[in-house]
Amino acid sequence: MISLSPHGTPWRLTMLMLLTLPGAAVPADWQFTPTLRLRESYTDNMNLAPPGQARGEFTTEVSPGVRITGDTPRLRLALSYSLQKLAYTRQSSRTNQQLDADGHAEVVPDWLFFDARSGISQHNVSAFGPQQLDPAQATGNTGTVHTTSISPYLRHQFQGLATALLRYSYQRVGSGGLLDVRSSDTALQLIGDDDARGLNWSLNLDRMRIDDAALPPVIKSDAALTLSHPLTGGIALFGTGGYEKHDYHSTSSQPQGGYWSVGGTWTPSPRTRVAASLGRRYFGKTYTLDAAYRMRDMFWTLNYNEDITTMHGEFLSIAPTGLSDFLYQLWATRIPDPETRLRTIKVFMAISQMLGPDGNVNFFSHRYYLQKQLRMATVYSTPRSTLGVNLSSNRRTAQTSSAIDSVLLGPDQLSLTDKTRQSALQLGWSWRMSARDNLTASASHNRVRSLTTGRADNNSALVLGMSRQLQRGVNADVNLRHARHTSNAGGNYRENGVSAALMVAF
Repeated sequence: MISLSPHGTPWRLTMLMLLTLPGAAVPADWQFTPTLRLRESYTDNMNLAPPGQARGEFTTEVSPGVRITGDTPRLRLALSYSLQKLAYTRQSSRTNQQLDADGHAEVVPDWLFFDARSGISQHNVSAFGPQQLDPAQATGNTGTVHTTSISPYLRHQFQGLATALLRYSYQRVGSGGLLDVRSSDTALQLIGDDDARGLNWSLNLDRMRIDDAALPPVIKSDAALTLSHPLTGGIALFGTGGYEKHDYHSTSSQPQGGYWSVGGTWTPSPRTRVAASLGRRYFGKTYTLDAAYRMRDMFWTLNYNEDITTMHGEFLSIAPTGLSDFLYQLWATRIPDPETRLRTIKVFMAISQMLGPDGNVNFFSHRYYLQKQLRMATVYSTPRSTLGVNLSSNRRTAQTSSAIDSVLLGPDQLSLTDKTRQSALQLGWSWRMSARDNLTASASHNRVRSLTTGRADNNSALVLGMSRQLQRGVNADVNLRHARHTSNAGGNYRENGVSAALMVAF
C-alpha cells in the first residue's frame, strides 16, 4: 500500500511534482534519470564496540533510485531519491531511504511564488558515544530524519514606495517517536525603495507557532526596523531595533524584550565582502561576522553568529553555499556533467553524511539553546588537485529544562547537554589522475565536551577513495576507512572498513 500521510515518501514526491503544473506549457529542459547503486562493504567493527566486543560483517547494498531535474523560466526542480536495501551476513536485512528534493515555482508572474523542500536522511541521535559514519553500521545511536518545508509567498514592488513580501511557511521534522515537530510561520517584509539621500530601510514582522509532541505549543513573535546608509569606498552602516517575545519556559531570563544591533559592511570589490555587527538581546550581548574573499583559484570564508535555536530548526536550516558554488564553477571543465559534479562536491566537502555540514553533530533534543558558532573554511584548487580545510566551533547553552529529553536520554544523561562545546577540523584533498580517474583523501577530527559533567569524546576518521568513470553514466569507486573514538567515560573503539561500489545512471 502506498502511504499518503505527511510521513510517507510518496506524499513528498507528489507534493514536489505538483510544482510542475505552472511550467507545463513552457518548453523545458527536463531530465528523468533512473539510477542504480550496487555496493559491497566490510567492516571489522559493525557495532562500533570496544575491543573484545567488536564483530566483523559483510554488507551488500542495492539502491535503486531516480533523479529528476527541470529548469524553466517559471519552474526549477531538483529531486534525488534512492531506496537503500542492506543485506548482512550475520543479522537481519534492513531498508533506508534517501531523499533530497527542492523546488521553486512562479505561479502568478511577479506576484505569487511557491517554494518546497523535502528530505530523508540518517543522523546520529547523540553527540556522545559511538558515531556512525556509514549508514550500513548498526550502533543504536541513529535515527532517520524526515523534513518537509512548504512556503507560498506574495512578492510585489510598489513603485516609489517599497517591495512587499508576504510569506507563509509550514515545516515539519519527524523521526519516529524521537522527534515530531511542526511549525507554521507568517512573515511580512517591506523593503523601501532607494532614497535620494541614500537612506534605506526595511520592516520585518514575524509570528511563528511551534507544535512539538513533547511540549506545549510555543509562539514566537518579532518586529524589527532596519536602517542603512552607504558611504564611500564600499562602506555602509546599518542599525536594527526591534521587540521579540518567545513564550517557551526558560530556566533563566524571560525570553522577551527589546533588542538592537549596529554594524557595517565593507565591499571594496566583487571578490571581497566583510559584514560585522554588535548588539544586545534578552540573553545578553550579541556579535556577528560574515566575511568572504575570492581569488581565481582560492576561496575563504569566516563566519560567526549567536542565536536562539532548536535542533529541529537546525535540521531544516540551509547550509552556506559559498564554497560549493565556488567549486561548482571551478570544476565546470574538469567535470562537465552537472550531476556528477554535484555528487563529487558533496563527497569532497563532507567526510560523512552522518555529521553536520561543519563536522559537528546536530544531536536530537526538544530543548531551546543559545548557540554560538564560529567557522572558517577555505578551498585552494589547481588544474589537477583541490585542497579544502574547514575549522568550526559550536557552543550550546540550554535555555529550557532537561526533563523534556527523557525520551531521548537516560536519567543519568539528562545533564549531558545542558552546556556543550563541539569543535571540528576537516581536511579534504582531491587529485585528478586522468580524465576518468580521481583520487580523494579526507580526514576529520571532532571533539565534543559536556561543560556540565566534564565528559569529553573524540572522534577521528580517515578515508581514502579512488573513483573511475567506466563509461558515460557508469562510475565505480573503492574506499578505505579508519575511524577511532575515545572518551573519558569509556567505550573506546577502533573501526576499519573497505567498500567497492558501482553506480549506473540509465
